[in-house]
Amino acid sequence: AVSAPLAAQAGARAALIGHSELRHVFGETDAETARKVRAALEHGLAPVLCVGETLEEREAGATFAVVTRQLEAALGGLPPDALDRVDVAYEPVWAIGTGRNAPPTDAGQVHRHIRAWLASHSARRMRILYGGSVNLRNAADLLAEPELDGVLVGGASLDAAGWAELVRTGAA
Repeated sequence: AVSAPLAAQAGARAALIGHSELRHVFGETDAETARKVRAALEHGLAPVLCVGETLEEREAGATFAVVTRQLEAALGGLPPDALDRVDVAYEPVWAIGTGRNAPPTDAGQVHRHIRAWLASHSARRMRILYGGSVNLRNAADLLAEPELDGVLVGGASLDAAGWAELVRTGAA
């Protein structure tokens, strides 16, 4: 909700873009997400693009189609040097704030799909994070999955003791 120039002026180095709350609660469209990615890049911020499916889309077997649509809309047409400045966070909507997370192998399959999409668009540097009810109990298992480059911690970061333990263990 803060403009890219103002965020950069305040010292921000990155911008979380396309989070499910904005997409599903506030109705942010794929086109708006794309504009935000480009604005962040233009103002020297590193975009962290969130992509992910709802429970209904997952149960319908549409995970890869939804993620591909979101990637294409937000990142399609960007030159490789711009793609190299974007991190992608796979955040299945059905997992955010629910205490449920994708099994590491499932998350790994989606990360592999994202990595293939980025490679097909000539990205040379890829960092793909997993977000969705990440906490101290599941972070190590998630990070053991080779396709995951890291985790994006949401609500669990609000618990200072748990967050400190995540950081101490190297999981965050």
